[in-house]
Order: sequence, then C-alpha cells, then structure tokens
Amino acid sequence: MIIPLVLSGGSGTRLWPASREARPKQFLPLFGDRSTFQSTLLRFKGDSSFGRPIIMTNRDHRFLVSEQLSELGIEADIVLELTRRDSGPAIAAGAHLARKLHGSEVIIVVVAADHMIDNPDVFSQACKTAAEAAKNGLIVTFGITPDHPSAAYGYLAPGPEIDGSEVRILERFVEKPDTQNAEIFIAQGYLWNSGNFVFSPDVLLQEYAKQDPETEMAAGEAVDNATPDLNFLILDDSAFSKTAAKSIDYAVMEKTSLAAVLPVHFGWSDVGSWNSVWALSPQDGQHNVLKGPVVLSDARNNLVVSDKLLTAVVGVEDLAIIATEDAVLVAKREDATALKRLVGKIRQTFPNIAELGARVHRPWGSYQSLDVGERYQVKRIVVKPGGQLSLQKHHHRSEHWVVVRGTAKVTLDAVQRMVHENESIYIPIGAVHRLENPGKIDIELIEVQTGSYLGEDDIIRLEDVYNRNSESTN
Repeated sequence: MIIPLVLSGGSGTRLWPASREARPKQFLPLFGDRSTFQSTLLRFKGDSSFGRPIIMTNRDHRFLVSEQLSELGIEADIVLELTRRDSGPAIAAGAHLARKLHGSEVIIVVVAADHMIDNPDVFSQACKTAAEAAKNGLIVTFGITPDHPSAAYGYLAPGPEIDGSEVRILERFVEKPDTQNAEIFIAQGYLWNSGNFVFSPDVLLQEYAKQDPETEMAAGEAVDNATPDLNFLILDDSAFSKTAAKSIDYAVMEKTSLAAVLPVHFGWSDVGSWNSVWALSPQDGQHNVLKGPVVLSDARNNLVVSDKLLTAVVGVEDLAIIATEDAVLVAKREDATALKRLVGKIRQTFPNIAELGARVHRPWGSYQSLDVGERYQVKRIVVKPGGQLSLQKHHHRSEHWVVVRGTAKVTLDAVQRMVHENESIYIPIGAVHRLENPGKIDIELIEVQTGSYLGEDDIIRLEDVYNRNSESTN
C-alpha cells in the first residue's frame, strides 16, 4: 500500500494577485475546471495501489481542502499545522501519522499540491517503481531532465543503476545553486529535484533522527498529542513549534547515504510563476495566452488574465498582465523573483490586498466588499446549501440584508423567519442573529452595514458549527 502525503501549505506569492494568502495557487483553477490540488488527488483515485491520502495544510486553508476534496468524492486525513515549519517537519509528522494509522509496512509518496503532471499514468507507474526500491530501505526522489539552467530547483547527480532497475544511486544532492553552477551541473548530466519523495516511514524517520533527533521526536509528539476537530486533526502546537524549520532537502536528503533517484518523463511543472502558466496553457498564433474578457492588438508572447474587467492590450511583448477585482499586475512574464519582492512591499502597505483578495472564502460560502465609505460598507454574500454563519452580534454596526437569490433562514433575537428572494430584513446593533441556507441552491444577498466601526473584528461569536469561536471572522 502506497500512502500519498500531500503538502498543501504554501502561499504562492509568485502568482499574485490571483493567488493570495487566504486562497493560494494550489486551490485555483489555473488549468481547466480543477485546481492543481484537485488534480494532484485525482492521480491516485481509482488505483488500488494507493491508500487514503494524508493532507498536510494549515488552519487557514482547512475548509478549502475539505470543500475541494468533497467535490471530487475523495476522503482523506486532513492534518493541520498551527505553526508553519517548512517541508521537513511536515513530512516527518506525516510519516509518523502514516505509520500510526497504517503500520510500518506502508510506503509513502510525498507530493506537492501545486505541481502539474501531464501524464498521470506514467507518474503512477513511477511511484510503484520507486516503491519497490523504498521497500529495500532507500529514499527515492524523482529526477527531471532540465530544459534550462535554473536557480529555482535542487540538482541531483544520478549514479549507477541499482540491481538493473531504473532507480539509480543518488551520488550528490545540491540544493538550489546559482545560475552559473546550474549550467555546470546540467552539462554534467544532473537532474532537477521534482520535490516528490518515496520512502518507508521507518527509514525516513531513522534518517531524520540521525541528523536532527529533536525535530524527529517533536514531530512524533505533535502527532501523538494531536486533537481531532470536526473532520480535521490538529497537530499539538507546543510540540510541533519545537521542530527546526527546514526543508526536507536540507534536513535529510543532502546528508543521507540512502538517497536514490528515479529519472522520470511524465511532464512535470511546479507552476512556480506566471511564465509557467503561460508555457502550460494553449496559445494563439502570436503566442499569447488569454483568459477572461481580453482584447489584444499587435501583441506577442503575453499572458493576459482578467476576472471581470475588459482588459485591452496594445503593442507589448513578453508580459504577464493579471487583472482581478481589486488589483492589477503588469510585469515581465519571466521575472518571478521580482514579483516575490513586490508582494513583500504590498504586504507592508496594503496587507488586506496581499492576503485576502476581493472575495473572501469561508466554510459557509464567501463574501465580497463592493463599496466602502466612512460609515457604511456594501457586501455581496453567498451562502452554500447547508451553510450557516455563526450565531453572533455586533457592538458598532447594524446590517440590512436584501436576498437576491434563494431563500434565507434568519434567526433574529431567538425568532426565526424565512426571507425570500426580493425580500429584506434589518439587523439592529447588538441583536443576536444568524443566517442559514436550508435550500438546495446558493443564497445570494446584498448586505449594507452602517455604523461607527465596520471591521471584521466587531463580531462577537456566540455559537459556531465550524468550531471557529476563537477566530474573528464570520
């Protein structure tokens, strides 16, 4: 049995403004109708060689993970990190949990939730080939043939084949060299490290303990003392926060004598930039990629994406132009490093735009701010079937709700009533209230807030079915 261990905790700043802290790139439908997270899980669905996946994510993304799994009809063990500690501790905790749930005989395949694979069947066979080597005590990584010298990836020096198989001894592991050394490595036949690893949990944890026994032990304690919360498992933060924040590459792979590499050709991309999205998407005759309401004239080699606004582009080349509802990016398509620096500056001056975006997703649905004034705010609220906001009250604002689609069940000071399409209801300051969707279609309503303070932290949560009583969001 091979257990997929899916790492899904990244923030995806190189794909801003589409990717935000609250909804990073792995949850976006960048290619077709499915997110890369969903595409990752679908590679294992229906293949009896793979068992129930383990998803490592953070608390902020737990409901996104749960919702997107539900859309696929896939069940998984969803593990929440309250403190982000990089891939090493996450993989160590996942290995401890897999061993606890399934025993020492299982094999783990570590995959990232934001990678794309062109040929899932070849990927699946690669996992099975690597699993045979992992049964013999090796830690196997997948090696990708480089197509350019990149400083964004680790490099692998493959050695002789092991017992006549495709798996090779890994003679050297180099973590993200500069471009000059990358050129040298490519000339010497090095491969890119894809970030996928296949191993026995016992072997990985033994090797981790040799290099960093404190982290390996703390990861185990975090799993042993983890607490269930709805359909999630929360790692014990007092233990997990003691782990050293290192990637698995630095923590284990550069140092272990048990490393092996399987050269693979399944069409891999880490979708690490807008340039990657451009390269992986269908292009027109001028090598432009267009998504949304976009019109071009005398333009070549551009990626132009618009959520809603008509975006007109004239006489430019090699740009990424991304227009969302609250931000517009114009950048050189290939300069991902500069974009990461830019997002750092935006986070200092416009933190909400860097982290949340115009549409904020919640376990019950989403809301979007449409207009804000000194003493008022207008929001569009969507509540999914079966969804309900917390039972709450506000000290500084009143609210007017106008239902424009569906039928809402509203609790107002212990009195319940149904509010139908084209009807409205007024929520006074201090009134205890709740909004629910008992129907089978989304509720859509317009909320007008008025008052002296309109911040999201003016929510006194009294009861919540999603166990968010310590959080200050709807």
